[in-house]
Amino acid sequence: MKQEILEAVKKAKEDSKPRNFTQSIDVVITIKDLDVKKPENRIDEEVFLPNGRGKDVKIAFIAEGELALQAKNAGADLVITKEELQKLGKNRKEAKKIANKHDFFVAQADFMPLVGRFLGPVLGPRKKMPKPVPATAKAEPIMGKLKSTAKVRIKDQPVIQAIVGSQDMDDELIAENIEAVLDIMDRKLEKGRSQIKAMYVKTTMGPVARVV
Repeated sequence: MKQEILEAVKKAKEDSKPRNFTQSIDVVITIKDLDVKKPENRIDEEVFLPNGRGKDVKIAFIAEGELALQAKNAGADLVITKEELQKLGKNRKEAKKIANKHDFFVAQADFMPLVGRFLGPVLGPRKKMPKPVPATAKAEPIMGKLKSTAKVRIKDQPVIQAIVGSQDMDDELIAENIEAVLDIMDRKLEKGRSQIKAMYVKTTMGPVARVV
């Protein structure tokens, strides 16, 4: 299947009209014989892309003290203190803006009850609830991993759409990232990737290119 994936990546890039920004490359997979009404058939996984996402990933930390300082030094896009977290609870508009702007949230574990109270209603529906980490955690490796992470989800429909790179990445590297997503299928689906009904590759705003 690797050759078919490579050809689809190439076609998706060729068929995509030029835009004034670097588009992401997504893989879209429809799955057969899967009853999504059963909770055990829903997938909510994070996959490590061996070649990264090819685009900047925006990460926000909710922390204080040493962890907040480390996050700032490691280049976190936003660090939210306990006081700022409480203010965001009263400013839904600003909270939504922050939620939409950032890809991942990381929170000091002892802040999680406050996060749930003040930001849960905004982050929860967007599937962006923070990863809890100990106050003693090292920010840099956490950020390094998140910058190469894609979310793979099956919820109400037997369909997955996941980011696997950007249009200026090498085709081979994108194909390897798609393989990493397919590995999740092998692990999580009863019949593995043989349950794939159809698979497509597309740029953010471009048409789909069929793989299978």
